[in-house]
This record gives sequence, C-alpha cells and structure tokens, in this order.
Amino acid sequence: MAKMAASIVESGEDAFRKIFKFYRRKSPSPDLSDVIEFSRCAPSGQIVEAKLDLAVVSDVDAARVGLRPVKEWRAFGLQGYPGFVFISNPFLRGSQSFWLRQCLKIYPQKPNICNLDMHMSPSETQNIWGRSVHGLSIPPSGKRESKTLLERLRWVTLGYHYDWNTKTYSADSHTPFPHDLHLLSLRVTAACGFPGFSSQAGILNYYQADSSLGIHVDESELDHSQPLLSLSFGQSAIFLLGGPRRQDPPTAMFMHSGDVMVMSGPSRLLYHAVPRILPAPQERGPDLCGGDLQTDDGSVVEPVSDEDWTVCSRYIQSSRVNVTVRQVLAPGQSFPGSPCAQRRTEGGQPGGYDDGETGKRKRSSGDADTAET
Repeated sequence: MAKMAASIVESGEDAFRKIFKFYRRKSPSPDLSDVIEFSRCAPSGQIVEAKLDLAVVSDVDAARVGLRPVKEWRAFGLQGYPGFVFISNPFLRGSQSFWLRQCLKIYPQKPNICNLDMHMSPSETQNIWGRSVHGLSIPPSGKRESKTLLERLRWVTLGYHYDWNTKTYSADSHTPFPHDLHLLSLRVTAACGFPGFSSQAGILNYYQADSSLGIHVDESELDHSQPLLSLSFGQSAIFLLGGPRRQDPPTAMFMHSGDVMVMSGPSRLLYHAVPRILPAPQERGPDLCGGDLQTDDGSVVEPVSDEDWTVCSRYIQSSRVNVTVRQVLAPGQSFPGSPCAQRRTEGGQPGGYDDGETGKRKRSSGDADTAET
C-alpha cells in the first residue's frame, strides 16, 4: 500500500483524498492487489495477531448473541495502528440473517430517526418494512414503478440521535437503545478489552452499489476513551484507515459480511472512509437461515422466517448495511450547555458528506450517497 500511495501522491497534496479517488474511480477499474484481505491472511509484516480476552465472554453468552466462541475468532491488528482490531466474521452460521433482519425491519421503526424523516411525514415512515415488502418480493425480472422505502433508506440513528446539522448529540434527542444490539456490542467490546462499554448511540448506514462514505473522523462523542464498534452485513466494501492528518496515506482493506472492527486508543480518532462497494465473494456473502443457530431462553437471536428472509436476501443482492455503536458519555458525565463549536469533519451542509474527490459537501437525501458521521 505504501508503494502505491507514494506513486500517486505528490508532496503537499491531500494523500487520503488521492487514494480515495483511486479506489472510487470507475474507469479504469482500480488495482485491488494492495487491499488487505484479512479473511485469507495470517499474521506477518504489517498484519499482527490481536490479543483477545478469552475468559471474559463465555461460549454460552457469545452464542446467545450469535457469535462463535471467542477462542475461535480470527482477530488482527495493523502495525502503526495501535488500538485497531479487525475480527474476520466471528458470527455463527445463520446468525447474520437475524442481525440483518433487525437492521432492515426493526431498527428503522419509530421512535428511531432516519433520513426519510427529513422530507416525509411521520405517518409515511411509520412502517418502512411493511410498505416495502411487496416491492422487494417481486422477482428481479418484474417491473416496479419506483424504489421502495427500504431502498431509499440511507441512515438510521439509535439511542442518542446524532444531529447532522450541528454534528453533536444532546440529552433532548434520545430514545432507548436496542437491548439486543447492546448485548452484541457488549460481548465484542469486552473480548477486545473494554468490559465497561456502554452502548449509547448507534448509526446505521445503508449503502447501494454506487454509494461511498466520505473521509471523516468520529469525534462527536464526548468520551473517546471507549471504542468505536463497526459491524458489516451484505455486500463487501473497501475501507480506508488513515492517520490523524489528511496528509497521512491510508491503508486499504476489504470488509465483508460479518466482519467486525473495533477502533480504540490512538486509532479511535483516525481519518477513515469507504470509497467503494463491491460484490461479495461467494464464500463471504451473508449466511443463509439455519446453520449453527441454536437458541435458549437467554438468546436474543432467533431464526428468521422464510418470508422475512425473502425480503432481506433481495435487498442485499446489491446493498450493504453497516452498524456503528458508540459510547457518548463517560460514567457520570453530562452534556455541556452548548454544542462543541469545532469539528474536524469538513463543512456544514445538513446531512452532508465529503465526496472525497472535490472536497465539497453534498446533501444527503433519500437518493444520495451515505452520510458521514
């Protein structure tokens, strides 16, 4: 990656944007040989083994949220990125379908907030799933008049709702955080050395085949001592992880369905972006229903009905869902009386994102690319 970066970045230029544009371009297609494929690699050189706490999460507790025993996880770090952990699909076969169903059917429900609320009435966005089922049940060869609401979904916020205008959270905009997603987040972060993590805010990004996520830093949370957790479902993506400055060339890696990233410590406030969505390799697509999924009275995961999976599988044929979970406040901490004035993410257009090419902000609407956080 460093060799490629050196060949396309001239002195004094924005290294991250140059590489973002390289992977974003459509013609000619970019060379992906420098993109790290964690699912097929072993620790060597830049890639190191990440140390997990094998005792803090029992096999039973892991299975109850759809995870394999922690001792079976393949977790990696990167030289030069302390605090960054990449876990290659720790999910039990069959459990991804449950979490994808939650992201499409449950989490967009009110009182949670989504991009469609910006230009539609509450009654129109009350049942996004129900109003999309028919359209997504039509065979691909069939004709549809327009996109369903699910296909127009770009983001959903949970818990403390992120304000895209001010780039802040507040006590005045809060709804209960989903219990099942909190338990999943708790198990992953505990295994990565953060047993006290509190899931207080979540942002779900919904990507179409031509979507991207602009260059940004997640710094709106008031407590940066806790990690940022990222979960991916559906199609694959190229993720760029840079440094504390835009001039630092980023490292590119594939993110496939089921992959998990934890950014903590010095890596918590690094620039990152998603320049490209890619078709998932056959062996790394979302697992179908069934598999190793076993439930008991303490399980939060459950089998997904055939009817629900028909809609989910149709949606993810060309789409990707990413879930990020954050702790906003430290224990005993409260929101200040006024929002923080300065953020390192660029611009101030409502619900906008940095396209990584022009450096300008774009509006995030029902049909725009995914908004940055």
